[in-house]
Amino acid sequence: MTFVYNPTRREVLKVAGAAVAVAATANAVAEAQMAGGKIKAIGFDAFTIFDVRSIDATFEENFPGRAKEIAATWRTRLFEYTWLRTLNRTYADLEQVSEDALTFACKSAKIELSPEAPGKILDAFLQLKPFPDSVGALKAIRGAGIRLAYVSDFTPRILKAITENVGVADLFEHQLSTDAVKAFKPDPRAYQMAETAFKLPRENIVFAAFGGWDAAGAKAFGYNTFWANRFNAPVEELTVKPDAIGNTLSDLAKYVMA
Repeated sequence: MTFVYNPTRREVLKVAGAAVAVAATANAVAEAQMAGGKIKAIGFDAFTIFDVRSIDATFEENFPGRAKEIAATWRTRLFEYTWLRTLNRTYADLEQVSEDALTFACKSAKIELSPEAPGKILDAFLQLKPFPDSVGALKAIRGAGIRLAYVSDFTPRILKAITENVGVADLFEHQLSTDAVKAFKPDPRAYQMAETAFKLPRENIVFAAFGGWDAAGAKAFGYNTFWANRFNAPVEELTVKPDAIGNTLSDLAKYVMA
């Protein structure tokens, strides 16, 4: 299998309509303006809540001794394929994209992919575990009267399963899957879903991003953006920066409830 076109992240951000501005700086937290009571709703990328590392054991079971290698290639191709499919208008949902990325990862490593492996990886997705701070922070934010929704590349089936598994389904007003608009983030159609569903202007909505590229995409779209930078990554060089950065959803709660 030949991977012909691999877009730069700058090209990906063009999908979100970003204009060239100044480079982002790593001290965005100190420079960020607080939400100041204007925030009425939050759109969450699901990975801000659920820890993707909780599927690592499934990779180890299916690819003993090669799990880290396969998982790393799979994760990279998973995101790249969503961007390419959006740019090329060849949409397939994330469950299919995950299987395609896994097929590529195994071919790249010259490992035979068993017929059962893609289904086991999907089952692991359906059982994703939350970060320790997630549930408490979500309850506090919702208790403060702020409305919640997912804005996720996950399929509706995955969103429903993981949300019900941890008992927070009643906290979310909307479970918005990009499957509805057939375009993955950072396409503007994906971010637009929250504005449409909440029936609020963008300035009253915070987007909570897990990936730095997603934070940049949401900010370019026009959302007040909080980056849940759980693994202390540097700010992406994508010409825009988040309004605030924290390591946990407890930090997000402080930001939106200030």
